[in-house]
Amino acid sequence: MSVRTRFAPSPTGYLHIGGVRTALYSWLHARRLGGRFVLRIEDTDLERSTPAATAAILEGMAWLGLDWDEGPFYQTQRMDRYREVLAQMLKEGSAYYCYCSREEVDAMREEQRARGEKPRYDGRCRTRSSAREGVSPVIRFRSPDTGETVVEDLIHGRVSFQNSELDDLIIARSDGTPTYNFCVVVDDWDMGITHVIRGDDHLNNTPRQMQILQALGAELPVYAHVPMILGPDKQKLSKRHGAVSVLEYREQGFLPDALLNFLIRLGWSHGDEEVFSREEMIAFFRIDAVNKAASAFNPEKLLWINAQHMQRLSPEGLAQHLRPYLDAQGITEALLTRGPELSAVVALLQERAKTLVEMAVAASMFYVAPVSGDSKDVEKHLQGQAVLLDSLIHHLEALPVWTAAAVHSAIQELAVSYAEGKMGKIAQPLRVAVAGRAVSPPIDTTLALLGKDQTLARLRHAMTWM
Repeated sequence: MSVRTRFAPSPTGYLHIGGVRTALYSWLHARRLGGRFVLRIEDTDLERSTPAATAAILEGMAWLGLDWDEGPFYQTQRMDRYREVLAQMLKEGSAYYCYCSREEVDAMREEQRARGEKPRYDGRCRTRSSAREGVSPVIRFRSPDTGETVVEDLIHGRVSFQNSELDDLIIARSDGTPTYNFCVVVDDWDMGITHVIRGDDHLNNTPRQMQILQALGAELPVYAHVPMILGPDKQKLSKRHGAVSVLEYREQGFLPDALLNFLIRLGWSHGDEEVFSREEMIAFFRIDAVNKAASAFNPEKLLWINAQHMQRLSPEGLAQHLRPYLDAQGITEALLTRGPELSAVVALLQERAKTLVEMAVAASMFYVAPVSGDSKDVEKHLQGQAVLLDSLIHHLEALPVWTAAAVHSAIQELAVSYAEGKMGKIAQPLRVAVAGRAVSPPIDTTLALLGKDQTLARLRHAMTWM
């Protein structure tokens, strides 16, 4: 049988990294085994589900390149099918109408607590044969009373649940709408899902879902419950740790493959390797090799992995990723056309930048001259240096060829006569004058890319800052 996995987010909020890792594991399992990856939107919570959240999920999946083979399917469009299965179960006796009011169920549970018992529905409507006037009933699943339900989980191993601890689950509310656990079962059954890979917060739902599938005569899928991602402080991941919309990572300048690489390593390893291409992730990943212990989110590790992926790309390829971030800095296509070749700028910055935003900020100085320099850097490196700037202008203006080597020789020559051979005393004022700040790539390569006319124009303009 062909492998079929699914990712089934609820559009009640943004798609965060916990959901993305679950989607990634499901996607990789299907891709490695030549199976199908299904996207399903579980939008039955009408009060909390929003079109904006759905759109953000689809956009996030598309940005990450987690392409789906079927879907997206929407639960709200499958209500007729759910009603059909409910009617079937009522007819066969695996489900029944329950006329107990909420107050009666609450009182029942209070009495059980008073006796030191676990509170649960006691099945009093199981044998009821007549309706209760004025009460809209719920529908409950007739759960087995004895024995156990065993989940053979690919990550957690054998997990046993005593059926006596599982009461009769409500599978349709009094208004007729089906509940989450029921819809999931029908969806997985109809869609032929062979492997259910999801967060381990769903593990306690699994025995109930297995029982409903068995009552329907359906084949059980294989289950794999992925551990949680914790914050660096080992507490539940929150917004302050990084549990934000995956699209915010795009805004912060992370590459999609780098984010996926980071997430795959939260709970899975392949020897001592840290950096993987998408193709390597597909080839190496094994769902049964995922650690069942929770993993901690490490922002510094994410930055490091992103930097590694940026360095692995060709300058031309990285330049394509960089363009939207340059646009956000106000570097238009017209400015790029008038400035140095973008791939050459990228090659110069590639070893240093950790994010695309950082690279875009650094690259912008090659296309727009600073109006004024950083006040602290100007005060530290340019004040009282008018003679030096004037000498730099004359030395550089006299160069017959404009290359990094020629610029380096000119700076070195000036350093000998002006600063006892100390290049830094020349390079730092020069860097502030052309870049507006004391941080830039190697100054000789920077000037070579800027070009002679632009460099001299910036030096002359910097004279006005002092």
